[in-house]
Amino acid sequence: MPGPATDTLAGSARENKVYLVIGVIERNMGTLYCTVLFFGPDGSLMGKHRKLMPTAMERLIWGFGDGSTLPVFETPLGKIGSVICWENYMPLLRMAMYSKGIQLYCAVTVDDRDIWIPSMQHIAYEGRCFVLSSCQYIKRGDYPDSYTPIQGNDPDDVLIRGGSCIIGPLGEILAGPNYEGECILTAEIDLDDISRGKYDLDVVGHYARPDIFRLYVNERATPAVIWNSGDAGDPFTNENENG
Repeated sequence: MPGPATDTLAGSARENKVYLVIGVIERNMGTLYCTVLFFGPDGSLMGKHRKLMPTAMERLIWGFGDGSTLPVFETPLGKIGSVICWENYMPLLRMAMYSKGIQLYCAVTVDDRDIWIPSMQHIAYEGRCFVLSSCQYIKRGDYPDSYTPIQGNDPDDVLIRGGSCIIGPLGEILAGPNYEGECILTAEIDLDDISRGKYDLDVVGHYARPDIFRLYVNERATPAVIWNSGDAGDPFTNENENG
């Protein structure tokens, strides 16, 4: 990145004047990453989040992200961030996102099981944020002929049934889940509902016990190769002799 694919996505965001949060497969050198990209309504690439922990057999395909791509962006619509698929089951990652004041919690996923919806409700209620979860709706005919899925080979066989939804900060379902086909879900939201919700539960504020529990987050990039330009610092801490 950037490249022709990101240019196309940027053009779509710019044409529709929207903030676009979208999952992609990112290639860096010889490694693939499960990544979310953030585009602004002017088409600018705001940043990205790489999935920290590929799930199960995904580890045969994707690399591991690190703490350097855990952004939450301040926008006129609210503070936007994203957590990918089963990362949403990592309590400490959720805590890190809550601590950044996330308001529009974008949960992109391929998990179309019934349990996903109550999980999204729990996250919205726990973090007192709006959760926008998008799940693919895909039929067999959307894949190449060389692919043989276990669900069947009829072009109309549904491989992933969707289930996108919008959840309010008290866990209420505002839109969806939709399992009927491709769609665009919308809902009117009031960001003040977040403040009202945090009166009785703020897991990184008055409902935390930092004297007992504390989370440390390493947001440094962890590349395999670090070039030492001649400073006498420790390449693992990025600190030099003079502090």
